[in-house]
Amino acid sequence: MSVLPLPKAQAAADPILAVDDIVMEFPTPDGVVKALDHVSLSVRAGEFLSVIGPSGCGKSTLFNIVGGLQRGYQGRVSIGGEAVEGPHPAIGMVFQEESTFPWRTVLQNVEFPLEISGVAKARRQEMARRFIAMVGLGGFENRYPAELSGGMKQRVAIARTLAFEPKILLMDEPFASLDEQTRLLLGDKVLQIQQELQQTTLLITHNITEAVQLSDRILVMTYRPGRVKRILDIDLPRPRTSETIGSEAFGRFVAQLWSDLRDEATRGMDEQQELMRNAGRGP
Repeated sequence: MSVLPLPKAQAAADPILAVDDIVMEFPTPDGVVKALDHVSLSVRAGEFLSVIGPSGCGKSTLFNIVGGLQRGYQGRVSIGGEAVEGPHPAIGMVFQEESTFPWRTVLQNVEFPLEISGVAKARRQEMARRFIAMVGLGGFENRYPAELSGGMKQRVAIARTLAFEPKILLMDEPFASLDEQTRLLLGDKVLQIQQELQQTTLLITHNITEAVQLSDRILVMTYRPGRVKRILDIDLPRPRTSETIGSEAFGRFVAQLWSDLRDEATRGMDEQQELMRNAGRGP
């Protein structure tokens, strides 16, 4: 199913995903740790938004909250104005960890959410084959995950998530375990899919180059507690490919984001070192 983009004015006025004033705290043996501190963001229909930040800034906590997997927070997450209070049928999620079913073929993996939803076999196979082709795995339908590379397995996971046509695609560091060349090439494929489907996408990543390559906007988070430090518009022309990475404009965006992240990462390292020194002193 091809989805036409919303007019720009309507898309800007009506965010499909809204995250309002999220605060998340976790109890630890050393006291309460505030992971997120009054985080707000919105994502427009058809937009690709990336969230970056140093380790420990609460990116994955935010991902789990938006995906309905984390409870106990203050604030509100809504889709089209409807509060998200658990896993939501409008949200599809792709995780960092390898998540294919090893006992199922590529086709059977991608069919799985359609099978669970009761879609007739002929129809679900037709849909699964469409998304397998879209991620560039045509011809591999009858292979098992053990016969695939890491990048190919992630493409299976993406196809499986897209198969039930979610309104919003959430991805948490989906390429983190891949080598840089494979990341860039898979980024090209994700861009093609996102543009073809006009798929609203929220990506959690620590990779600046990846974020600039893929995104319409990038949200930069501070070190713990995670707050919104900056939201940067990436006004590079589309369609983009990995070749865009060599442009001067691309380099400027990377440098600007690295400046923000360097400050936060340095603060995080300093705090960790101080904790280690204090722990070494003992009671």
